[in-house]
Amino acid sequence: MTTTQSLGTIEATNPVLAVAPLKEETEMLRATDKITALYCRLSVEDMKEDKKGGKEDVSNSIQNQKMILLQYAKENRFPNPTFFVDDGYSGTNYDRPGFQAMLAEIEAGRVAVCITKDLSRLGRNSSLTGLYINFTFPKYNVRYIAINDHFDTIDPNSTDSDIAGIKNWFNEFFAKDTSRKIRAVQKAKGERGVPLTTNVPFGYLKDPADKTKWIVDEAAAMVVRRIFKLCMEGRGPMQIAKLLQEEKVLNPTAYKRRAGIKTPSPETDVPNHWNTNTVVHILERREYTGCTVNFKTYTNSIWDKKQRETPLDKQAVFYNTHPAIIEQEVFDKVQEIRQQRHRRTKTGKSSLFSGMVYCADCGAKMRYCTTNYFEKRQDHFVCANYRSNTGSCSAHFIRAVVLEDLVWMHMKAVIFYVTRYEKHFRAIMEQKLRLSSEEAIRGHRKRLAQAEKRLTELDRLFIRIYEDNVAGRITDERFSMMSRTYEDEQTQLKVEIQSLQREIEVQERQIDNLEQFIQRVHKYEDLQELTPYALRELVKAIYIEAPDKSSGKRRQNIRISYDLVGFIPVEELIKQETA
Repeated sequence: MTTTQSLGTIEATNPVLAVAPLKEETEMLRATDKITALYCRLSVEDMKEDKKGGKEDVSNSIQNQKMILLQYAKENRFPNPTFFVDDGYSGTNYDRPGFQAMLAEIEAGRVAVCITKDLSRLGRNSSLTGLYINFTFPKYNVRYIAINDHFDTIDPNSTDSDIAGIKNWFNEFFAKDTSRKIRAVQKAKGERGVPLTTNVPFGYLKDPADKTKWIVDEAAAMVVRRIFKLCMEGRGPMQIAKLLQEEKVLNPTAYKRRAGIKTPSPETDVPNHWNTNTVVHILERREYTGCTVNFKTYTNSIWDKKQRETPLDKQAVFYNTHPAIIEQEVFDKVQEIRQQRHRRTKTGKSSLFSGMVYCADCGAKMRYCTTNYFEKRQDHFVCANYRSNTGSCSAHFIRAVVLEDLVWMHMKAVIFYVTRYEKHFRAIMEQKLRLSSEEAIRGHRKRLAQAEKRLTELDRLFIRIYEDNVAGRITDERFSMMSRTYEDEQTQLKVEIQSLQREIEVQERQIDNLEQFIQRVHKYEDLQELTPYALRELVKAIYIEAPDKSSGKRRQNIRISYDLVGFIPVEELIKQETA
C-alpha cells in the first residue's frame, strides 16, 4: 500500500486527501503501485441549484459522488482508488485543498487515472479545465475520465475533445450565470439595507427573532467601548492591544468561539492575544455607530477572488438600523486622532499632546523629545523644521510640563466662561462663526465654480484633440501626451472639487457645531484636572508661538483651536461680560 493509502477515510466536510479502504477494493488488480484518483467536488452554488431543482439530498451529494466513482473504479478494475474531496469549494477557483493535493500526487508521478462524475466537477473555467485535460494530465501520463459526460482521454469512442470543450464552455457559462444571479440578489438585499456581512461585528449578536437584525452583546460591547476610550485618551492600537493582552481579555475570535458562534478564523493558541490590526479594524468600523454599511468590498470577476475596497462614496450606508455602541461624535473624533498618528519615541514614552502640537509660524508639527535620562520637567516639544536644520523656521520650543499648565489654565477658563455665561458666549460665537463661515463659503464656492468650469472645458478639449488626431492634424504621440496631461488635470480637479464640497458642508454646519461644543463643555463642568479624554474631546490643535523675550524674561504664548468652534478669545470675552 502506498503512503497515500495509509491515511484512512476522512469526512467529506474536510477538503483533504481521503482513501477508500474497503477490503474488496484493496484486493483489486495491482499491476501498478500508482493510484486511481477519485475526485469529488460540491460548491455552495451547486447545493443551492440542487435544492431549487428538488434533486437529491444535497447533504449526501459528496457521498453519492463517492459511491458512483468507487463503483465505476470497481467495475473497470482500476487499482488503488483514492478519494480527493473538496466540499464547499467553487468550480471557478482551482486553489482547492483537495484538488491541489491531487495535483501534487499527479506531479509526483503517483497517479495513473483521474476520475470525476462529470466535467463540471473538475472545474467551471473552460480555459483552465482544458489546460489540465489537454496538457497537464497527458504530460504526467494520467488518463482522465468524466463518467456522466462519457469522456475518456484514451477511449476513441468517448466524447471527443471538441465536444468536451463545448461542455466546458457551458459549465463556465453556468458558473457565470449563477454568479450573476447571486450578485443580483445580494445587490437587491444590500440596497434595502439588509446587512450583507455573515460575520456580525464583535459587540453584536444576531437577533434570534430576526437574523437580519443585530442586538448588543453587552459583555463584548464593553470591550469595544474601552478600546475607543483608550484611543480618545491618546493610546495607539499597539498600546491598546498590549494592554488588553496584559489584562487577559479574550480576543474577538476566542470570545465568539467560546460562545458557540462560528468564525472564519480558528481560535489561536493564545486566546488573550490581541493583534494590532484587530484593534485598528474595530476603531474604523462604522457599524458601531448604529448604521449598516454594505458594498464595502468588491471582486473584479468570478475568476479573480481578491477583495478590493470600494470607495467610501460608493458604499451604501443606512443609519439607525441597530443600537449604537459608540456615539457618532466619539467615532468621528477617533478617526481624527487616527489621522494624526505619530511614531512613539525610542524610549516608549509618549505625551498626551502628541500629534496635537503645531508651530504657529510655519505650521509644522512639533516633535516630542525625551530620553531615558530626562527628568519629566526636561521633556519638550520643538518645531520639526527647526530640528531638521532646514533653516526654514526659528527655535520654537516648549517644555511639556509648561505646555500642560498653559493648556489646562486655558481650558479651565473656557469651561468656566461657557458654563457661567453660556448666553453671551453663544451670541458672540454665533456672530463670529457666521462671519467667518460666510467669507469662507464665498471663497470656496468661487473656487468650486472655477474648478467645475475647467472640468467641463477639459471634456471639450478631449473631444477636439481626438477629432484632430483622427483627421491627422496631430500625431498619435502628440495626442497621447496631451490626453495624459488633461487626464492628470482632471484627476486633480475632481479631488479638489470633493474637498471644496466637504469644506462648504463643514462651514454650513458651524452653528450646529457650536451647540455640540457647548454640550461637550457642560460634561466637564466639574473637571478637576486635565485628562486625556477631555483634552481630545475639546481641543483640536495647539499652536506654539515663538518665545517673547522683549521684557528681559522668556514669555511663551500658545493658541488653542477648540474642536468644532476654532479659536476662543476667552480673556476678551470674560472682560466684555464682566465689564
